[in-house]
Parts: sequence; C-alpha cells; structure tokens
Amino acid sequence: MVYHSFNSVEDDPHNYYPPEFLNTLTPNGLPPHMLKLKINCPIILLRNIDPANGLCNDTRLVVRGFQKNAIDAEIVVGQYSGTRVFLPRIPLCRSDDDMFPFSFKRKQFPVKLSFAMTINKSQGQTIPNVGIYLPEPIFSHGQLYVALSRATATSNIKALTGTHDVSKQKNKKTTTDDTYTKGEKKKKEKEDQYMRDIYEKYCLQGSPNKI
Repeated sequence: MVYHSFNSVEDDPHNYYPPEFLNTLTPNGLPPHMLKLKINCPIILLRNIDPANGLCNDTRLVVRGFQKNAIDAEIVVGQYSGTRVFLPRIPLCRSDDDMFPFSFKRKQFPVKLSFAMTINKSQGQTIPNVGIYLPEPIFSHGQLYVALSRATATSNIKALTGTHDVSKQKNKKTTTDDTYTKGEKKKKEKEDQYMRDIYEKYCLQGSPNKI
C-alpha cells in the first residue's frame, strides 16, 4: 500500500513553491511524501496522538490492515502491547523551521518504517530481544548503558561490532586529561574501566552473545 501526502506552504499566494518541489522534501521528524507499507511491517509513531491509550511518540507498532484514510495497527511494546488502533492522517509541521525559508506543512500518517532504531529513540523502552549494531565505537558511556539496559536479561542481548583500528586511536592526540583534577581523573578512570568491562562482556568479538 502506498499513501501520498498533501504538502503546502503557509503565506505563499504566488505559488513560489510548487507541490512537485514540496513532495521531494523529507525533513527530519516528518514522514516521507510517499509512504510505502505492507501487512506485518514494523512502524514507529512520530507524534503523540493519544498518550492515555499508548499512542505516544516513538511507540512501535505492526501494521495489520489498510483503509482509505486510516492504518490498522497493533502496539507491540509497553503496557498496551497487543492493542489494535487506527492511525489517521494529521497535519505535521517541523518544530524547527530554520531548515527552510518557509513554513512547511505535510498532511500524512505520522509513522515511518522501523526495522531498527537509534539508541536515543530506544531510551525508556523495554525490548524482549535486543540486537545492537556498532560499526564504530560507541559515542559515550551513557549510550552504551542505554543500549544494553533495554533488554530484560543479558541472554537476550546480541551485539555486532565492526573492526576498529587501535593504532589510529593511539596516535591520536588527546588533551582532555589536562582539564581534570587528580580526583576527577581517578573517578574517570574507574568509570572507563567499568564501561570497558561491560563492552568486553557484550560487544567484543568472540563473546558468546555476539551474533
């Protein structure tokens, strides 16, 4: 099933921005102009529609059916897991309009395909089985903690890591230690060692939990 959006620009009486041009835009946080979905495909909600009934931003669902102006979906995580809902088309605007010199509005279903999600998007969710893909070293200790703590048990975590050139890391000049006092350095070293232990347990190649 393919759903097309209705795009418009506010205060454009001379039609400087034709629909053909607006259809090519896909700003962050908005669904695409041409939304292609299939039965049983995973999607993620992009807006708070009905928080009291589990339809919050970043809620993951599975498509169960299609209608002309609604999508039949099932919530797959959280307290309302298994609940069937109907998602309508709604007008969507970017919260940050600095990207374009005009106010852009798109009327579309507030969902995107979601076969995977970023670590930031997964924050606050409980996922039965977690697969973590790390082609590059993790950005910060907190991100690794968030990714590993999504699962309910360590046996349900799988991690796939990419190759990392250690020699480049050694040759890289670092001056951050100069900004720490002795106490702060000691605390930072303990935190680094703790996160290294976690990383080696779940993410290093050769781990029994590695894909």
